[in-house]
Amino acid sequence: MSLKKLHGWDDDCEVIVPTLTFVATAMAVVNAGLRVVFVDVDDNGLMDIDSLPAAVTSKTRCIIPVHLYGKMCNMGVLRKLSEEQGLVLLEDAAQCHGATINNIKPGNLSAAAAYSFYPTKNLGALADAGAIVSNDEEFANMARRIANYGAEEKYIHLQNGENSRLDELNASVLSLKLQLLDEDNAKRRSIAYRYSSQISNKAVTVPYKGNVVDSVFHVYPLRVDNRREFQQYMSEKGIETAIHYPIPCHRQKAFTQYNTLSFPVAEQWAEHEVSLPLTPFLAAEEIDYIIETVNHYPK
Repeated sequence: MSLKKLHGWDDDCEVIVPTLTFVATAMAVVNAGLRVVFVDVDDNGLMDIDSLPAAVTSKTRCIIPVHLYGKMCNMGVLRKLSEEQGLVLLEDAAQCHGATINNIKPGNLSAAAAYSFYPTKNLGALADAGAIVSNDEEFANMARRIANYGAEEKYIHLQNGENSRLDELNASVLSLKLQLLDEDNAKRRSIAYRYSSQISNKAVTVPYKGNVVDSVFHVYPLRVDNRREFQQYMSEKGIETAIHYPIPCHRQKAFTQYNTLSFPVAEQWAEHEVSLPLTPFLAAEEIDYIIETVNHYPK
């Protein structure tokens, strides 16, 4: 919404989004009155950078990579591509609090990065919450106004806006939890390392070819054939699993006009991904049990 206002984009201007993401990424584009254009993902579940040139048209104005599952996209390459094409680069950083790539954090190579503080995130509030980070003062001021009914001071409304403010209670909680973020992320990586190095079952595929350095592991995304059977097996052993995400955006009913499109890598992720338990509070014996249980599937 802020970029549309600042740059005077028309309603038929396009924003490129990966189809494997939580639907909020795409709906943000639609709710801003712009057109979403989906692209496929790579083997890591991240925006397929090689597919971007073909997706860019004369109406394209913006690219939104999603740092899915805790792993950042290659922002250096995306920054170069966006500059060459004259496009604005945003980041969906909702799942990568504290992540870096080449010592660069979200928001440093883009116009802005958006964070979610939903309670289950690496940095979670008590309820729904979020924040935008940006080095662009004009953009930041516009975003603040929109989030505060279009006002910079009380009762003086410069434009249309909405109530999207972060309340003081959640801000206080987040300020305290932020001090533990790096420590908690280190614990997540440690658990992910144990999973990646000790899961030896050839029926499942560990993420990132076992590399755990470049992710903060919001989730640990295994891929497995016969996912329903695997989840049933894990459930019978007392282990809860989850799916992120079972239906890619282009197959959602909310985006009916895209339902006939095919993005094969994203569709494979949607069919085979299953997330193992991963929080900083998992006990060593619980991790042992999860690894042992996975390794014995489907025996």
